[in-house]
Amino acid sequence: MTSRDAHTPAEPRSGTPLTRRAFTTAVGAAAVTAAGTAGAAPATAAGTAAADVPRERPFRAARGKHARRPNILFILGDDLGWADLSSYGSPHIRTPHLDGLARQGVRFTDAYAGSATCSPTRFSLYTGRYPGRTRGGLAEPIADRSAGLEPTHPTLASLLRGVGYATALIGKWHCGYLPDYSPTKSGYDEFFGNFGGALEYYSKLGLGGEYDLYEGDAEYKDLRYYTRVLTERASEYVRRGHDGGPWLLNLNFTTPHWPWIADGDTGASAEIVRRIEAGDRSALRHADGGSVEKYTEMVEDLDRSVGEVLKALKRSGQEKDTLVFFASDNGGERFSYNWPLTGNKSSLQEGGIRVPSVLRWPARIEGGQVSDLPVFSPDWTATLLELGGARPDPAHPLDGISLAGYLLRGETPKERDLFWRVRGERALRRGERALRRGDWKYYRGRSGTDQLFNLAEDRREQADRAKTDPGRLAELRASWERTDSGLLPYPKAS
Repeated sequence: MTSRDAHTPAEPRSGTPLTRRAFTTAVGAAAVTAAGTAGAAPATAAGTAAADVPRERPFRAARGKHARRPNILFILGDDLGWADLSSYGSPHIRTPHLDGLARQGVRFTDAYAGSATCSPTRFSLYTGRYPGRTRGGLAEPIADRSAGLEPTHPTLASLLRGVGYATALIGKWHCGYLPDYSPTKSGYDEFFGNFGGALEYYSKLGLGGEYDLYEGDAEYKDLRYYTRVLTERASEYVRRGHDGGPWLLNLNFTTPHWPWIADGDTGASAEIVRRIEAGDRSALRHADGGSVEKYTEMVEDLDRSVGEVLKALKRSGQEKDTLVFFASDNGGERFSYNWPLTGNKSSLQEGGIRVPSVLRWPARIEGGQVSDLPVFSPDWTATLLELGGARPDPAHPLDGISLAGYLLRGETPKERDLFWRVRGERALRRGERALRRGDWKYYRGRSGTDQLFNLAEDRREQADRAKTDPGRLAELRASWERTDSGLLPYPKAS
């Protein structure tokens, strides 16, 4: 038996199942050759007898030695729900390019964002640490100029740049505003995009009514549909030669974040701009707009845009040597399709933090694979640093673990806890807490009641095991509190 239900709508339509229990039953000659090391001996996951390990094909690395450090194209969608891709089970959204990316690489079923909202997750990705390690990460999300990612803090970009990578961020930054905070102050050679959490797709007006499209730290005028502009910029970047050296591109789309405006919706755009200019600070949230159909249009446009960038990458001759990763920054909003998960963005229920995640690296990893290993944003930071030949700063230890050994050599990652906390957008609203260990999740929602779920059997978080397994509940709660005690406290409500 695997640890996932076998026949739910959100299961893969193609690909080789790769469960945590099956992962290290064998590595095979392909992984040994690609990694350039001796093969790992067959092993089992903790607590699993060898006879219980399913005889499924193991994780496979691509054949042939290949020592070149990868280019890294890290793509984020914005508020994209876990099942909003057809390869994750959406019955009405068609995403052929992202589905193809998954078929050519690895699709992760149990991948999580570092937090339940935009900017804390970006902090966790750029730093490889819990958002609560830094003052700027306490904002959920950043909404003004009082906080941001300190330029002195090492980042994925600064550490990779230190070992020879060219670095760029195209799209949504959302880790602080000028003059104190900027991608160019945090390790990126180039920046083209917006600083804030949202903007109107044509006018580029942000939440405060400010114009928010920049090249470097200077305003850049372009009133075309934002997703088109970002796609063009990203395609141009990957086509460059970069003098033969490796590069990192963080491509952060704002799609399908509100306002619910698709390419060509100039009338809806004009109305929102009119409201913004009249002083309506709620206009961008578009609470009176949108629909399932409009959301579908935006997600399918995101898919086409990713396809355009991938086509440019292929034509550049760098596809084989480029690691492409796609994910969402948190769970979906009100028009997302999250079945069978419960909850949405801002919640630590599964629908708020579990996100679609796919990885492709043709030179090193074979396609058609599916993994149910629990992973989250800081893990990708640690992984990319190792693959790029960079070392973390010992003064700022990572909270994620590198998955390089898992991906390339069939090594079973040591079981550890995934930790989350959120205070919520309103200072007086009760926060949430969550911790996942293996298949088990400890959760305390805004009701203040501790709950315990076995996610392998109940991804929808409806069968509360708190009363039937109080010992496990107490153990996981204590672990959450130990981790929380080492983080910065949230500021007191004023």
